[in-house]
Amino acid sequence: MKYHSLPMSVCLFTSLWALPTLADSPKIEAVDAQRTGATWRFSVTLSHPDTGWEHYADGWRALNMQGKELGLRPLAHPHEHEQPFTRSLGDVSLPKGTTQVQIQARCLLDGWAQETVVIQLE
Repeated sequence: MKYHSLPMSVCLFTSLWALPTLADSPKIEAVDAQRTGATWRFSVTLSHPDTGWEHYADGWRALNMQGKELGLRPLAHPHEHEQPFTRSLGDVSLPKGTTQVQIQARCLLDGWAQETVVIQLE
């Protein structure tokens, strides 16, 4: 049996085609947390190379240190011409004794970012 190998360029193209397309994750530029009575208000500044309705940063969430979601802020449209941008979420109830939360951003195309930003609550 004779073995014929494919040219290297075809093999490389085929292997790259099989990889998922990953774009830049939304970047958390700043977080402001303010206590408002018994709840908290979080203002999060994000940047992301939004390209339109098919690919944009579509939300962020506050998590406890164990990864439980405490609040979700959906983003309903792309911000192609407004970078970075800040959106807030109020009336977030935190369990008694919570001193830190994580903020995690999401992209419509790529899902939740791997990295989170931990903030200390005062």
